[in-house]
Amino acid sequence: MVGNIPEETTSFVGRTAELARLERTLGTCRLTTLVGAGGVGKTRLAVRAARQAAPVQRDGVWWADLSPLQGDGPLVATVSDAVGLSDHTLRMPIDALCEWLTDKQLLLILDSCEHLRPSCGHLLGEILTTSPGLTVLATSRQPLDIKGEQLIEVAPLPVEGASDALTLFRDRARAVDPDVTFDAPGDAEAAAEICRRLEGIPLAIELAAGGVGRHTVEQVATRIVSRFDVLTDSSLWPPRHRTLRTTIGWSHELCTPLERLLWARLTVLRGDFDEAAAREVCAEGPLTEDGVDTALRGLVAKSVVKRDGGRHRMLDTIREYGRMWLAELGEERAAADRHAACFLGLARSAHAGWTGHHQILWYHRIAETHADLCAALEHLLVHDGAAAQEMAGRIGFFWCCCGHLPETRKYAQRALDAGPSEGPHRTRLLWVLGVCALLQGDYPAARRLGDECSDAAAHDGTHEGILAAAYLRGLTDLLTGHPETSLREVERVLRITEATTPVDSAYRLRCHLITVFALTGLGRLDEAAEAATALRSACEAQDECWTLSYADYQLALIALLQGRPEASAAHARSMLVGKHRLRDRFGIALGLDILAAAIAATGAGARAARVYGTGQSYWRMVGHPLRGTPELGPVRETCERQARAAVGDAAYQRAFEQGRAENAEVGLAAALQSELRG
Repeated sequence: MVGNIPEETTSFVGRTAELARLERTLGTCRLTTLVGAGGVGKTRLAVRAARQAAPVQRDGVWWADLSPLQGDGPLVATVSDAVGLSDHTLRMPIDALCEWLTDKQLLLILDSCEHLRPSCGHLLGEILTTSPGLTVLATSRQPLDIKGEQLIEVAPLPVEGASDALTLFRDRARAVDPDVTFDAPGDAEAAAEICRRLEGIPLAIELAAGGVGRHTVEQVATRIVSRFDVLTDSSLWPPRHRTLRTTIGWSHELCTPLERLLWARLTVLRGDFDEAAAREVCAEGPLTEDGVDTALRGLVAKSVVKRDGGRHRMLDTIREYGRMWLAELGEERAAADRHAACFLGLARSAHAGWTGHHQILWYHRIAETHADLCAALEHLLVHDGAAAQEMAGRIGFFWCCCGHLPETRKYAQRALDAGPSEGPHRTRLLWVLGVCALLQGDYPAARRLGDECSDAAAHDGTHEGILAAAYLRGLTDLLTGHPETSLREVERVLRITEATTPVDSAYRLRCHLITVFALTGLGRLDEAAEAATALRSACEAQDECWTLSYADYQLALIALLQGRPEASAAHARSMLVGKHRLRDRFGIALGLDILAAAIAATGAGARAARVYGTGQSYWRMVGHPLRGTPELGPVRETCERQARAAVGDAAYQRAFEQGRAENAEVGLAAALQSELRG
């Protein structure tokens, strides 16, 4: 199954009729919205329905969680990420997404649309119009009000007799306390009364079950009944909202004072979080770091916070209640400040760890905390322009490599406008902007920003900035067909910074990579191979993956130009393994091209064509038709002619279409395996 459907970590109860109806609706309607109150189980139903629908979706089932988004700005980027698009072009992101989905047959789930209804409506109007094979399942507390929308109301679970609600309560209570038997006199009736009082609302039932263990089932029932009996102003809330709010309030009362304080402070975190983030964001005043650990365990035990492995998450409805208390405490600004400081610290650590053996982990950490990094950056753009410049500059290259180019460029420009007019952080930000422009093919802007970055670095007097500017300017020269200029500039900067920058500094390694590219472009292949081998060894010594993979790429190209296709294929495979570890789709596309060329040079035309087809899938993901340095074009053309000549046009085209049509990950695995067998 292809997709990214969330795992089900607890038992799924009931909903047989809803699932059957949903299956029929997804088969006949292009947009279905599950509508219901918070906590009624829309997301769980969507997860189960998505798993059932997966086998009939040629291009998979893809899940976009919209709940962490503060505003509609990141909406298109979030959906693009969900469906595997990392656009590197200057197009409007919505246009790139529409083109990517045009020929796809897939199911897209947009979870938690209620706070972004107008933007979701506009987005769905665009992609459903241009993508005839697209089916969308949305969850929302209100209809999206889009033409053709099919609504399915998600009601609470039945509560009478041996009901689904009672089964859910028993399952969740046993998850909290495996020794609960419901055999004691009164337990069965008390459990049924809890479910009736909570009107079958799944989240309310799970919260009530979280009280079992510290209290008997009868005690839980008594407390809930008394809580409802003293409820005032009940007419202000619709019945289901009132029931859930009352149950959440009851759970809140069960918490210790420090657990309540942690509950409120945790609401500033946007996505999943670990214990270290909870401590850094929430520890202050009476809530010490040790106190955070203890209180977090208590919230997990009470089902207020969900735990999956080492990660934690709070459901939207629970978060909303905690946010209300955060405002009551007058701590909203303080919590946001701590949150921003935490993720600025993460950005600093990731930037410092670029060349260490945890580079891959930092890549994934930056990707996994995207929503929190965006929220922190938004806060700093308003309250601390200098810190915003620093943060955007330190995470910018990670975001570029992860494929967030339009978003990175937008944030970088805003931070440039919001912060100081000079300084090392601004210089680094100019470099990030230039890299974005370069990867998008905006060479005039990249050249201008490279010159600005060089001038700013000279004013700062920092060799990091000087090396960064040389990398940007050198790469721009390479991609625009001026390898000699590139080599001359980079070699000059490497000489003047030699005594003051470590050999293994990130910016120095990148400049050495430009040297290798330039030597190859000039046809000085023996020198290029020697430089690439030395660079590869330096990277390998510290498990630096990004530069090492491009050194492998150059060694593959050099070997191919020297007439050594087997060696070329081995280096290309090594590059692809590294780029796959980094989830760098642009790098994978380049690597598949050089691997296909090497395979073609051995005479295996059909196999080369299939790899070329898989490469085309990755080029579509980044929106560019076959990018790379100028000398790569003739190599591609020559090797493609060889492959066609080896098997004939018809066989070549069949193999190419096979590679292009199959799932990209499957195609990549097949390319690597075929090379292993070859």
